[in-house]
Amino acid sequence: MTIRHHISDDLLLSYAAGSLAEGWSIAVATHLALCPSCRRRLTVAEGIGGDLLETLPDNGSVDDAWASVRSRLQQQPQAASSATRATPVVSHRSGGLPEPLRSYVGGDIEALKWRPLGRGAYQIPIRTGDRETKVRLLRIPAGKPVPEHSHGGRELTLVLSGSFVDGNDVFARGDLEDADASLTHQPVATPDIDCICLAVTDAPLKFRSWIVRAIQPFLGI
Repeated sequence: MTIRHHISDDLLLSYAAGSLAEGWSIAVATHLALCPSCRRRLTVAEGIGGDLLETLPDNGSVDDAWASVRSRLQQQPQAASSATRATPVVSHRSGGLPEPLRSYVGGDIEALKWRPLGRGAYQIPIRTGDRETKVRLLRIPAGKPVPEHSHGGRELTLVLSGSFVDGNDVFARGDLEDADASLTHQPVATPDIDCICLAVTDAPLKFRSWIVRAIQPFLGI
């Protein structure tokens, strides 16, 4: 499995600092469980960040320290370490849901109880303790598009099974798409199998179709 779309530096550094809301953290931790490269980046960020904060001068700021962490992280993307976080739990399986996501939904893919969204798509809302984000699993039928939409805020989409195409990019298992209000798109599931994704948002999506907009409050998306 080759992962080509990774966590942004800002998300990774916020995760290392423990400042992400729970919903964002679920997506980041699940990606980390699948991605050795980003686990190495996380170890670098934690190590450098600790060193910088310990040596921060009296007139320095935390923002300055994290700017330095970001700069050094970009210079050392392949630094190796045997250290890992207690969470996420590293996934060694070729399919299925890694921790911590599996505990949130109460089982693996074959045990999930999907709710219909229409047009063959399904979802499973995931409860969290934060009020900033909404978290859900989505299942998009093979070969079918998501309705065209833009965003009122940020959206993280992590592929867990299958794949989808968005513009010129293909997102497969472990890949993370990070979208914001500047992006209007219509991802399409590849035709081999259904695409199962973890999606986290902090604002409702903005659909072009008036029909989708009309039922959007009932779907909670």
